[in-house]
Amino acid sequence: MPSKTKPLIYIAAIILSIIFFYPFWTLILIAFEPTRLTFGRLYPVQFPFEVTLLNIINSFKQVDLLGPLIRSFEVAFMVGGLALLLGIPAGYGIAKLTAKISNKLIAFLFIINMMPGLVIAIPISLYFYSAHLENTAVGVALAQELVVLPLSVFILMGGFRSLPRDLENQARVDGASLGSTFYHVLLPLVRIPILIAFVLSWMTSWDEFTYAFIVAPIVPTDSTFPVALYNYVTRDLPLQSATFALIATIPVIILVVVFQKYLKGQYLSGGLVG
Repeated sequence: MPSKTKPLIYIAAIILSIIFFYPFWTLILIAFEPTRLTFGRLYPVQFPFEVTLLNIINSFKQVDLLGPLIRSFEVAFMVGGLALLLGIPAGYGIAKLTAKISNKLIAFLFIINMMPGLVIAIPISLYFYSAHLENTAVGVALAQELVVLPLSVFILMGGFRSLPRDLENQARVDGASLGSTFYHVLLPLVRIPILIAFVLSWMTSWDEFTYAFIVAPIVPTDSTFPVALYNYVTRDLPLQSATFALIATIPVIILVVVFQKYLKGQYLSGGLVG
């Protein structure tokens, strides 16, 4: 790469970083600055010369923030666990097929993500209401699984496909059963794809809105945090909404920081081959 273009790339990266980070910085200002420096001014102060915790304390007193967060944690872990429960055997089975067939199956699975969410959410909500799954964490988790399962299967299939075929055959020759080979030989070798599938499923569920809104209407004790946040915004509660959004962002930041070394192309690729 020519040395003359490197400064331009760095400048572009800095500008894009500022653009992407500024909304989060605005949440921090609203949450921790006195309201007279934010909502009380035409141009809010962009640097926190004064810091206060009263905004967060009052937000917890005025609206229910913990309930939707707890419900979101419940749903996210259900979605992540169900993605592994269904995705591991599906990924293993599809990896055993020829590339031509497996690629078509994966493309078919991703059709659900190509369609608008409402097109899928409204019909399945009718069945969920008939099964009394509305306003339940299980109902929201099952609905969101439609979004995360294709990607989980794709990642896990790539993990199983990357393993040498002779490894499984050798274990069978040595007397190991199919179940023993799968649980004691193959699964430990695909622990990174399993971890990635769980983290991505968890993060997708954490801020998913459409299915959560259709299956669990705006009820503070039943809704997840994206639905509750929408409720607070429409009720003209900007301070509480900013505080809620800032708190809900913390788990995602922690996950990205902890698992960033695994969220790379070499771990996400390999699901499709020619």
